[in-house]
Amino acid sequence: MKRVTHAGETPAERAVSAAAFVRKYRWVILLGLITAAIMEVLDTTIVNVALPQMAGNLGATQEEIGWVATGYILSNVIFLPMTAFFTARFGRRNYLTFSIALFITASFFCGTSGSLTSLVFWRILQGAGGAALLSTAQATLRQIFPREEQGLVQAVFLLGVIVAPTLGPTLGGWITDNYTWGWCFFINVPIGFASLFLVSTFLQDPPDIEKKKSSVDWLGIGLLTVGVGSLQYVLEEGNSKDWFADAWILRLSIIAAVSLSTMLWWELSSRNEHPVVELRVLHNRTLAASIFLFIALGFGLYGGVFLFPMFAQGILHFTPTETGLAMLPGGLATMVSALICGKLLNGNKPLADARILIFIGVTLFAASMWKMGHLTTVAGEIDVRNALIIRGFGLGMLFVPINNAAYGSLEPSEAQQAAGLINLARQLGGSFGIALLVNYVTKHTQYHRADLVSDLVSGNILTDTRVQQLTAGFVSRGLALLDAKQAALMALNGQVMQQAAMLSFNDAWLFILIAFIGVSPAILLLRKPKVSTAAVDAH
Repeated sequence: MKRVTHAGETPAERAVSAAAFVRKYRWVILLGLITAAIMEVLDTTIVNVALPQMAGNLGATQEEIGWVATGYILSNVIFLPMTAFFTARFGRRNYLTFSIALFITASFFCGTSGSLTSLVFWRILQGAGGAALLSTAQATLRQIFPREEQGLVQAVFLLGVIVAPTLGPTLGGWITDNYTWGWCFFINVPIGFASLFLVSTFLQDPPDIEKKKSSVDWLGIGLLTVGVGSLQYVLEEGNSKDWFADAWILRLSIIAAVSLSTMLWWELSSRNEHPVVELRVLHNRTLAASIFLFIALGFGLYGGVFLFPMFAQGILHFTPTETGLAMLPGGLATMVSALICGKLLNGNKPLADARILIFIGVTLFAASMWKMGHLTTVAGEIDVRNALIIRGFGLGMLFVPINNAAYGSLEPSEAQQAAGLINLARQLGGSFGIALLVNYVTKHTQYHRADLVSDLVSGNILTDTRVQQLTAGFVSRGLALLDAKQAALMALNGQVMQQAAMLSFNDAWLFILIAFIGVSPAILLLRKPKVSTAAVDAH
């Protein structure tokens, strides 16, 4: 491999040499970037199943150990919209290289942490480094690959973003069962070094692109940090603290609303010559509609991934391994459909319209949620697996075409700013989904329990018959009649609670279905991607 040298070359010759070098090794760069993206997204879910073991080892309460997950996501969503600013100021190669190195370092020290404070500190740094591994990486691919290859390239890149959240809990559980929780972080080190080598060696910035040394929008950064950070904390902790009944949740909600409203005004103000987040890119109708759809996708993807283990283990009594195996075919279905969509959307003359593929994806996703919403307590692994396969196939037909439509409507120079906003939308959509769905299940379980109990009255033939059957069963096991009746009533209460929980999960899946149908008209706002063959680095 011969590195590009600029000695004795004119600016035009340097630009041509750099473009030729990157074009030659663009698939190697893709490997480095997708490896980094998988590593980042995997880390958002892999630690969840290891939290109880972490709490025991570090002497933390359940609420305190939750900051291991919350701190990472808080930091990540704060830095995501600022990635365009850092890329413009330091260059994409320098920023990506630094971010990967920071992620590796933070991962190592997370695994060696001996206290909760240390672990949370390094998780926050890990989240800050991880922001570029999604948005800057995705924008870079938009810039170094010609448009006719974008369908397949973006599909391959998105595989990690879509599949990793599904596989994370399974991998985390296996690591925790067979090793220690520290290995949930140590596995990032060799993967990260491979990504670091590929990116730092083969990726180059166009020599004619100057790094911006303009004044820093400190007010915008402050408002963004406070606003998004407060909002994310409210979404993460609201359910456990009974939402606005908690004083801090109420205060932070007000702070988030005021800060984000002020930030929107300031970033769009003519007085702000160098906004940290260039919101004017949202004048593009297709991008705005895509961001709206990505919020819904984050809602369904992360909300569903968080909800399913609770449902499978709490209602259907799956083991953690059975839960992971039930989710695995759905992840594989997503991989297949994403690659199919990438192939169909590749080239100057795509074989399919992205909008049609999105409508098919919405239909498949809705069908899977309808099936999940009508399961019973006697459902088996095959019933759940089939629904998740349909869901997985639908997700692949949503993420890739929407992504294709969003970036296809932009100039390559706008890709970095758009990537930060798109990934922020997906992440916040997931946070909204988890917060709303957990609260939804809790409230509806109480509602259905009250409704079922209202029919359990003495004198009701069905109730009396069921109590007599349960009592007879306990008597046959050697219990005295009085104790057997007490045990029968407790068993009946347990059955009522399980049925109430089952109905509440049915409602939650159908709620996701309604949410997807509600946002589907935004598909009509999408335009066909522009036709062009050149990547921005080749200009």
